[in-house]
Amino acid sequence: MNRQAARATISDVAKAAKTGKTSVSRYLNGEQHLLSADLKQRIETAIAALNYRPSQMARGLKRGRTRLIGLIIADITNPYSVDVMCGIEAACRTRGFTLLMCNTNNEVDQEQHYLNLLSSYQVEGIVVNAVGMREEALSHLQQSLLPMVLIDRKIPDFACDVVGLNNKEAASLVTRHLMDQGFESVLFVTEPLGTVNTRHERLQAFKEIMTAYPQRHAEQAEVKLNDVQRLDELLQDFYQRQRDRRAAVLVVNGALTLQVTRAMKRLGLDWGKELGLLGFDELEWAELAGGGITTLKQPTRQIGYAALEQVIRRIEGDEAPPLEQVFSGELIVRGSTKFA
Repeated sequence: MNRQAARATISDVAKAAKTGKTSVSRYLNGEQHLLSADLKQRIETAIAALNYRPSQMARGLKRGRTRLIGLIIADITNPYSVDVMCGIEAACRTRGFTLLMCNTNNEVDQEQHYLNLLSSYQVEGIVVNAVGMREEALSHLQQSLLPMVLIDRKIPDFACDVVGLNNKEAASLVTRHLMDQGFESVLFVTEPLGTVNTRHERLQAFKEIMTAYPQRHAEQAEVKLNDVQRLDELLQDFYQRQRDRRAAVLVVNGALTLQVTRAMKRLGLDWGKELGLLGFDELEWAELAGGGITTLKQPTRQIGYAALEQVIRRIEGDEAPPLEQVFSGELIVRGSTKFA
């Protein structure tokens, strides 16, 4: 492809075909029935000779459609987010949309920047994967009037479609598993709860199931993801106090599960021996670590696909009340929770 041909314009095509731009536009916009057979052939020949490629965005804007979907991700390094994005992208291909992905890297200023950027591109809708997104950033979303679907996390006092895991069902499932495996003491470890509904829902379900086992011991603790010292002290203290019991740690998400495994390594604690370990979110390395780490696998691609389908329904005029779609998780049992 030569550079001159790549820069061809609709005027160049019209000149080469010995016609006007209106006729070329009709050809490009599917109105070829308005053109003679000879004219259609001349335009087709000119387009091929010039290697002309019309601007899809410009054509879309002229018709009032861009076929663009914006995706805002809080942290692209989060495996959950990557899998969700794959589901969204697959749905976009199926439905004829193009995805514009923006990674905010958990920075509030970047969040606002990308919202403005997506508006300037005139995206038709936005999907927000709010995992890890801070409250200040989430508040900016409420100012957008675009069709929007949230993944995994709700925004307080903001009526919006949400797609995610059935947290109560999933947390109940994993807690019962620990009880069935004979664990007598369980520590539920979460990042700071704040107003993050997923963390609250998982913790509440854990507490409800544990009340059915009055002879078992339950604890909960909040720790920041990067607070290594606090996490080490927390696990060491729990182990020392519960060492005469069969004890386990239940972790609220994949990112924190990774930090817990690192802390246990530093402390010389073997999961499945000194402490049981179970984490939300399936991680690629989970089956390779020691005897394997038991996880709650989320249907991430299905969640992403459903979110894109819902935002398209809104784009197409669906005015039904905000919808919350939840999916069931799958318990993957490995050595870290098997009864010795």
